[in-house]
Amino acid sequence: MSEYEARPHPRAAVIAASASLAVGALLLGIKFLAYSQTGSSAILSDALESIVNVVAASFALISVVYAAAPPDSRHPYGHGTIEFFAAGFEGGLIIVAGCGIIWESFGKIFSPVPLANLDQGLVLLAGAGVINLLLGLALVRSGKRLRSLTLTADGKHVLTDVITSAGVLVGLVLVRLTDVAWLDPAVACLVAANILFTGYKLMRQAFAGLMREADPRLLDEICLKLSARRKPAWIGIHRLRAWRSGSRTHIDFHLILPRDLSLEAAHAEVREVEDILYAAYGSQADLLIHADPCREAQCPECGEDPCRSRARDAVRACLWFGDTASLDQEEPGR
Repeated sequence: MSEYEARPHPRAAVIAASASLAVGALLLGIKFLAYSQTGSSAILSDALESIVNVVAASFALISVVYAAAPPDSRHPYGHGTIEFFAAGFEGGLIIVAGCGIIWESFGKIFSPVPLANLDQGLVLLAGAGVINLLLGLALVRSGKRLRSLTLTADGKHVLTDVITSAGVLVGLVLVRLTDVAWLDPAVACLVAANILFTGYKLMRQAFAGLMREADPRLLDEICLKLSARRKPAWIGIHRLRAWRSGSRTHIDFHLILPRDLSLEAAHAEVREVEDILYAAYGSQADLLIHADPCREAQCPECGEDPCRSRARDAVRACLWFGDTASLDQEEPGR
């Protein structure tokens, strides 16, 4: 069984997303309790971001359930693309939260208000931060293990909330030690800048997925797996394209084979290549491999021996890399 097939059932992703929603709702209550006791604008800013966490976690849960559905007649490539929408939606919410925090806090730098029950608020906020840290790390790990962009994005969002809480804690500790009240909203504005940057990165990642932006690491990974078991008859590959959508990996390319092979023999070679990729990416792989006949100019790269069509001596087989394998090549007869 391949590593890809050994990954847990999508039910694990649903459980992780549900846990994120439940914990997020609990922490939201704790932070608003801390705000009600202290009146801190920084804590209020942290609580506002937690509202975004709960909304985003709800959307993440819906998208994880939908992405786990198998391909059907209306969606032959599966439903995983919704995870890019979820990540973009979450990134947008983070940006809105960051702007809201700045709007709420900036004016208070010049008109600070005294804080009450600060010690109790610090304890509540510290406890919420520790829980959030554990949750965020667990979500990021689950997202990478399950190859779920939604869980990874949700985990990174939760971790930004941890950074927010840490910044707020530092600011409130300084207020506690120095009695300088304007430090509270000032720290909230600084943390908001980090939130805005995180939101931008998530939206950039979602946009790249929706536009099926080339993933050099995935292309090189495919080339490496094929090169490790390359046969002399596999002269070259080109027009390699690959992208991930949820738990599915879509791969298509042209495989150059000796032109004197029969249709049945060429089909057998293609099936061997498919077996390598299925072993690597499991049943979640969608493969489309087109067989091209070789040309005389490719004789130096061909290791097939004997070859009735050879016009030039073999020199060496070219190494396969994602950046070159993805290029188009003129096909014979065109």
